[in-house]
Amino acid sequence: MGFDDATYVMLRQQLQTARQELSHSLYQHDAACRVIARLTKEAAAAREALSTLKPQSIAAGVATLKPVVGVPANQQPSNPVAIVHPTPINKPSTIDETPSTELEEVGMSDDVVRKLQDKATVLTADRKKRGKSIPEGLVSTETLKYYSLISSHAGLHSASLPGILSLDIHLADTSKILTGGLDKNAVVFNRETEQVIAVLKGHTKKVTNVIYHPYEDIAFTASPDRTVRIWSINSESCTQTLRIHQAPTTGLSLHATGDFILSCAEDRSWAFTDVTTGQLLVHVRDTASSTSPLTCAQFHPDGLIFGTGTGDAMIKIWDLKEKDNVANFPGHSGPIADIAFSENGYYLATAADDSVIKLWDLRKLRNFKTIQLDGSYEVKSLKFDQSGSYLAVAGSDVRIYLCKQWVDLKIFDDHTAMTTAVGFGHNASYIASASMDRTIKFYAQN
Repeated sequence: MGFDDATYVMLRQQLQTARQELSHSLYQHDAACRVIARLTKEAAAAREALSTLKPQSIAAGVATLKPVVGVPANQQPSNPVAIVHPTPINKPSTIDETPSTELEEVGMSDDVVRKLQDKATVLTADRKKRGKSIPEGLVSTETLKYYSLISSHAGLHSASLPGILSLDIHLADTSKILTGGLDKNAVVFNRETEQVIAVLKGHTKKVTNVIYHPYEDIAFTASPDRTVRIWSINSESCTQTLRIHQAPTTGLSLHATGDFILSCAEDRSWAFTDVTTGQLLVHVRDTASSTSPLTCAQFHPDGLIFGTGTGDAMIKIWDLKEKDNVANFPGHSGPIADIAFSENGYYLATAADDSVIKLWDLRKLRNFKTIQLDGSYEVKSLKFDQSGSYLAVAGSDVRIYLCKQWVDLKIFDDHTAMTTAVGFGHNASYIASASMDRTIKFYAQN
């Protein structure tokens, strides 16, 4: 091969190499353009999403707890702060797009304190007017003794994640039942039509607490996902998501006004929130409980005091306005499972992981009755009927006790797994129970 041929071959190889390098550079340029285009599109979408958000002006307040046992301290000055109200979302809840923010405490305004006091005054006057008379139409003890299972329903919650953990009955229309399940859903069921009215989806973990607003089609739910949610039942949509606690929420109770909710959590804190505005009014950490979580919470019927249970077997009574722990009830030997106040406000029933139910006289601040159950009996839920005549116990079975005499009237053992919740219809016309066997059951006179 001559010199000219060799030169030609070398030049051809150089040309081939240059073409390959150019092709590679063009490929990299094209890939970079695609990445830039994608990032530009995502940035535009993010700006658009941010532009739709409504800024919230939240000013923080500081709650200082001074746990004492005795008479409440003087009323603390309130610290009202204006907050932009969360906007309800009226759309199906399959995708969680509800207003959600870490709430900060703003304090109770004079108007809130006045509303609480006025409601307590009305309720106390009504109670005195009723006196000790038995409500007209209340089912008699003789009738209740002959209650039996009349229906059972298993199709409310998912079969793949079986188990109903909580239950509440609508006060104004006791045909409507609200349940919370292991399947992360809350369900509204109509007992008369035997139809599911609404399925409320949004929690990311099981629904452990449910409350049906007494006069409106509004539901409140709590979950170990650390949120409390407020739902419109008619539209099956979550209107507010309240992120209050830093640990799983364990207790939920609605104030008698229907405008405020009490919650507690494993972070040893309780909170008092205005559900009409989404304002966190009070947030108190129970520093006296060391590392023990709060396990349950319940308002007294008058709404000025409430009780909490702890993981170290203590029941604590709190003054809401003063944010003070005013009384402690020791005596259980396990984590408190549930507490319930009687309608007349005189009695408190408590249960723990010790197979014992204790009754406390709130006027004398003492335990006056202890009901010892079988050693293996587990109590999950306690519920007085609206008249305060009967006490229902849910756990290893369902038991109904006659108040004052505190004798058991009836035992229902129809569930095939642990019973987790129980409730009464109007005037105890029926009893409802929920269970880990995925059913709700109804008991009444055949």
